[in-house]
Amino acid sequence: MTQQHALLHSHPLFVDLARLDLPIGDYIIAGSGPLLARGIRADITDLDVVVRGRAWDIARTLGPVVTAPWEGVRRVVLGGGRLDVLNGWFPSMWDLDEFIETRESIDGLPFAPLDRVLRWKRRLGRAKDIADINALMEYFDAEVGTAAEPVPADGPAAP
Repeated sequence: MTQQHALLHSHPLFVDLARLDLPIGDYIIAGSGPLLARGIRADITDLDVVVRGRAWDIARTLGPVVTAPWEGVRRVVLGGGRLDVLNGWFPSMWDLDEFIETRESIDGLPFAPLDRVLRWKRRLGRAKDIADINALMEYFDAEVGTAAEPVPADGPAAP
């Protein structure tokens, strides 16, 4: 286990996630969690967990089910808002089962692939996503040895 991964398992959000004891094949960690797992972000303040099947059945017993702020997705908010368990992730972009099946295992935990993280962060284009978009572009550029234009702090340009 690398130092990054050891820190990952000791991070309070991942400790809280482990306590839920969700079936590993029925969830994927989305949001900024994949950035933390890859060392692109130093820390995160909440964890988005996308679930299906038995994992959703478990989550629904832990708190009230409410509507998420996009595309009719339902969620259960736990830990004072620090753990968001959702039954979908941008359904207009991805089918739930297909999205979960694309998971990449990092130290036994299922994470959304970084190319998908970049796609939804670009789609949202919120001010808080701009730094992540730029960090992801740098990460991908380092992998392929090219350079990209950073996204300005006021968001991406309209098409």
